[in-house]
Amino acid sequence: MRQRAAPRHRGALRGGAAPGGGRGAWPGRPAAEAAPGEEVPAGGGGSRAGGSGGGGGSAAGTAGSLTLLLGEGCKRLPQAIIIGVKKGGTRALLEFLRVHPDVRAVGAEPHFFDRNYERGLAWYRDLMPRTLEGQITMEKTPSYFVTKEAPARISSMSKGTKLIVVVRDPVTRAISDYTQTLSKKPDIPTFESLTFKNRTTGLIDTSWSAIQIGIYAKHLENWLLYFPIGQILFVSGERLISDPAGELGRVQDFLGLKRIITDKHFYFNKTKGFPCLKKAEGSSKPHCLGKTKGRTHPDIDQEVVQRLRDFYRPFNMKFYQMTGQDFGWD
Repeated sequence: MRQRAAPRHRGALRGGAAPGGGRGAWPGRPAAEAAPGEEVPAGGGGSRAGGSGGGGGSAAGTAGSLTLLLGEGCKRLPQAIIIGVKKGGTRALLEFLRVHPDVRAVGAEPHFFDRNYERGLAWYRDLMPRTLEGQITMEKTPSYFVTKEAPARISSMSKGTKLIVVVRDPVTRAISDYTQTLSKKPDIPTFESLTFKNRTTGLIDTSWSAIQIGIYAKHLENWLLYFPIGQILFVSGERLISDPAGELGRVQDFLGLKRIITDKHFYFNKTKGFPCLKKAEGSSKPHCLGKTKGRTHPDIDQEVVQRLRDFYRPFNMKFYQMTGQDFGWD
């Protein structure tokens, strides 16, 4: 017997049309290509980058999963995108969100608006999982936040796209970024030597990406040329660890979703120092993020750390003013 589609939660974004609506010419795509929000039938090919948002234990999630297994639903361009920042907590946020039965997300990072834009929107949409009416399609690519062309390109797709930015203390973010690179390239110079253009003068090397990414106010200015501040949600990477349910409540409200993800979904792993899901999406087993999460950071000269804090302070203050949030990094 054919399963009925899951009922749509009140307040959820409609999946059948792109936020902002409208059909027009889309830069960099063939004239025959469909505009955002137009649907691709279920027979239009499977997603090459997996990830589903079923599982949360609700009737809606069960019915939705069964219907999708039967080959129903359509591929849609994302209505919400996690645009940054690298080493801020974007993977954790996406994994937590996928517990929600009304969220469907691409597992891999598409890098469409920075590396693959010339492939066109049809290619991008084909990466998306199929969704039912009332479900939200999402993706995350942290490098979008620091890509100059990304705001205009996303706005061109749909001016109504909801944007999420996970931010973290820029100093600890830079150290985490360096630690990740060090794990892959153990012969790179020390963090201290990369931080300065000239150690004697104390001039910070802002061309180093690990430093440059953390100047959040500068990058945000570019996004505000194309999107109103109310269309961007800023998630605290620190609170995502200390109070995941609280931050997920804000995200669910922002996306117009029913608050289904709550404290009952999490437990704290003392060994890793991170919250874990009691039940992961598509599984009945607990799930903690991969081995790469919670790496031990190298010891950094505290004078260098303090110099970086002094460097970032005015940018942090400006960022607090722009977002209306004090993230407590100083």
